[in-house]
Amino acid sequence: MFLLKAVLVSTLILMSACQSTSNMPPITTANYVDLERFAGDWYVIANIPTFIETQAYNAVENYQKPVDGKIATTFTFNKGGFDGARKVYRPTGFVRENTGNAIWGMQFIWPIKAEYRIVYIDDNYQYTIIGRTKRDYVWLMARQPIIPDADYLRLRQIIDDEGYDLAKLRKVPQQASRQ
Repeated sequence: MFLLKAVLVSTLILMSACQSTSNMPPITTANYVDLERFAGDWYVIANIPTFIETQAYNAVENYQKPVDGKIATTFTFNKGGFDGARKVYRPTGFVRENTGNAIWGMQFIWPIKAEYRIVYIDDNYQYTIIGRTKRDYVWLMARQPIIPDADYLRLRQIIDDEGYDLAKLRKVPQQASRQ
């Protein structure tokens, strides 16, 4: 069942990556990302979700310090509610050379690597926005499960400025205290 889901996710991402983005302006990426500082837990505050994330609660993306250019990743969430079934995915990130560590290929299943761009990272590594050139998916993440409204609105504006459809942006339910 897991393999079937991984194949479906990868196929959909690959198909969307093949569509033309030539009429869109280039997407911004961070100038440089310190991968050791970037490592750790990131709570998904809002996103334009992939089909596996549409019912995600308590979504957390964890990145391990890179080894040989690879970043072990664990994505966890509860499906359908705070007490829903726990889902775990373990893709691998591959940093693309000469990108300031801001562009990765994210691989859920070999050989497909989906585009993953670090659009924004604040100086304190407390907030990040991950996007794709096609602007079909975006993730606003933070080191804490709940962020101040003013910060959310500021980060949402960055997503809007990059050309994403804010009508598709979904706040991901997060509990302030996690078990």
